[in-house]
Amino acid sequence: MAESDSRSRQFEQGLHMLKKIDGAVGTDVIDALSEISPELGHQIVAWGFGEIYSRPALQPRDRQLVTLGMLTALGGCEPQLEVHVNAALNVGLTPQQIVEALLHSAVYCGFPRALNATFTAKKVFGERGLLPVTATAT
Repeated sequence: MAESDSRSRQFEQGLHMLKKIDGAVGTDVIDALSEISPELGHQIVAWGFGEIYSRPALQPRDRQLVTLGMLTALGGCEPQLEVHVNAALNVGLTPQQIVEALLHSAVYCGFPRALNATFTAKKVFGERGLLPVTATAT
C-alpha cells in the first residue's frame, strides 16, 4: 500500500473519532490551522485521534478526564481546555463530574490553575445552557 493511502486512511479514521468526541469544536480547530499549519492539523487528526484516541484500553470518557487533569496541570491551556470540556460533555461526563475533577486538581495543581480551569468550564457550561451546576453532596 502506498504511503499516501495509509496517510489518508489514518486521517479518515482520526477525523471520524474527532467528530465523535469533539464535534464541531474540534473540526473548527483543524480548520483554523489550514492557513498556517495544515500539517499540524493533519497530525492532530491522524496521530492524536487516529492512533491515540482510537486505542481501546481507555474509553473516551476516561481519556477526557485524564486530558482535563493534564491541561489544568500545565496551565495556560484555557483554549484547549474549552475544547476538552466540550468533549467531556460530548462523551458523557456531567457538569458535576467535570467540576469535581477540576476541584480535585487543586490538590495537585494548585488553586490558580484549578480556578482557571473551572472558569473555563463555566464559560462552556454557560454556552451550552448548563448553568448553574448543582453541587454534589459531600
